Amino acid sequence: MTRASDTQGGPVALSREGLPAWLDPVVHAVETVRPRQLSSFLPPENGAGRQSAVLILFGEGEGGPELLLMERASSLRSHAGQPSFPGGALDPEDGDPHGDGPLKAALREAEEETGLDPSGVQLFGALPKLYIPVSGFVVTPVLGWWREPSPVGVVDPGETARVFTVPVADLTNPANRATTVHPSGHRGPAFLVESALVWGFTAGVIDRLLHFAGWEVPWDREKQVPLDWRS
Repeated sequence: MTRASDTQGGPVALSREGLPAWLDPVVHAVETVRPRQLSSFLPPENGAGRQSAVLILFGEGEGGPELLLMERASSLRSHAGQPSFPGGALDPEDGDPHGDGPLKAALREAEEETGLDPSGVQLFGALPKLYIPVSGFVVTPVLGWWREPSPVGVVDPGETARVFTVPVADLTNPANRATTVHPSGHRGPAFLVESALVWGFTAGVIDRLLHFAGWEVPWDREKQVPLDWRS
């Protein structure tokens, strides 16, 4: 167990003790996946980029295992209306970006954006740092188990349009999968779930997690969803 610094919700711990058995494939994926297997966009070797973190939170709902997502407000200048994991840039008080800083940042941002109670979350792993070239963010995906669910919702309507959960079964359903085509020509995985189109960085991480956890079901990669020029 690796202890992180104290937060308002108490100590933050990275622990795999007592996780539900259905998370075992995800734990294995976290332990074995290599950066290039997740993305071709990796952090610059010169250390450039703004350190940030996202929380990939697994819970158990009426439809089985599920993920927590949020939809960004349509008024934002970047990524407007786009579903994403809770998260954002590290603050100085989060601590070492190469140590436990991302763990604290992921929980802090999730609390600020969704009202999540961090004390009910058990962090169990982190994926390799990834890079978002368009924004210059170096992102650490932090994985958690929603051991004690708490109410969540929109905290700041100026930043978040809605907060919702998506059953993993819906994410693996081939009928809900597609390939997005950006005007630039870039293609990437997408999910049409909960009246939302999940694409970009978030969809890429979900796609790789499903694949390396062995949960992926064959789907039609020729099914395309165009993105408009504002995306």
